[in-house]
Amino acid sequence: MPIPLEIQILIARLNRELEETEQDALSGLNLVRQRLYLFPENETLMQFFGALSNLLFFVEITRRRIHNIIDRLAPDHVPAQIIQEAGEDLGFILGRVLEAKMNASQLKNRLED
Repeated sequence: MPIPLEIQILIARLNRELEETEQDALSGLNLVRQRLYLFPENETLMQFFGALSNLLFFVEITRRRIHNIIDRLAPDHVPAQIIQEAGEDLGFILGRVLEAKMNASQLKNRLED
């Protein structure tokens, strides 16, 4: 049985949100690196660097989690309970991804100002 359409849609949204989070975090890291070059002892900039790096790590881990969930759904005869659990897991992941996306955007915006 193929992956249900609702789960495919959720996975596609997660991938878009992760891509946007990654882009904001990378943009923020580029900005913070420029400023750290000028002010290498600035603790706030170091915190921003750490937070943005952690966000990139989160994106990578989350992509692996999604891939593992897809692998669980790949066999032909997946029980309905596994599909339901996968949907719940993906819904939980979406909440965390949206929170991470907001954090990345806020950090990038603070650096741009």
